[in-house]
Amino acid sequence: MPTPIALTDLGPVAQLRAGRLGRRLPQLVVGLGLYGVSLAMMVRGTLGLAPWDVLHSGLIRYLPITLGQAVIAMSFVVLIAWVPLRETPGIGTVLNALLVGTTADLTLAALGEPSSLGARLALTVGGVALCGLASALYIGAQLGRGPRDGLMTGLARRTGWSLRLVRTGLEVGVVLVGLALGGVLGLGTVLYALGIGPLAQALLPWFQVRLDDPVSDGSR
Repeated sequence: MPTPIALTDLGPVAQLRAGRLGRRLPQLVVGLGLYGVSLAMMVRGTLGLAPWDVLHSGLIRYLPITLGQAVIAMSFVVLIAWVPLRETPGIGTVLNALLVGTTADLTLAALGEPSSLGARLALTVGGVALCGLASALYIGAQLGRGPRDGLMTGLARRTGWSLRLVRTGLEVGVVLVGLALGGVLGLGTVLYALGIGPLAQALLPWFQVRLDDPVSDGSR
């Protein structure tokens, strides 16, 4: 296995100055695209969604929008919460907000819902596994956190609480709100909660890009 490289926390200008954009930008876009595909796979599996997607699936019961549009809209709502936390969006932050939901809608339009339990289970498990790969790809590109990840790290920094505690609190909160709105909770939610962290951690060393020595842009 490749030797892990420390993740670098950079502002948007320093991200561009850090080099290797010919690999990092395509890797970011592919990772975010696969993230949207994984979301759609879990939707078509109908066995439960990731915590934030429980919320998104609840929202579309009351709003005349698609699931992907709900993902995009909630991404920008979360970004507003970055302001008091003094988090700085990066290139990946903006692309995350736009591409995941768009790719999810395109995949949902092309992917039908299977009738057999075995196929639905395969889609659910495959969606979780693909999301782990997608997370490693987009995080490894080192072009900025996604809106929800930035909310987690910002809250942890401001409160002094651990990332684990903040992430757990956020995900329990969005699941409860999503359930109140009629969102989809099930086996897939449990598999995602248990599997996504270990999967992303195991795969990240394979896709983490070593950066040149960046010059700080003063945004951090």
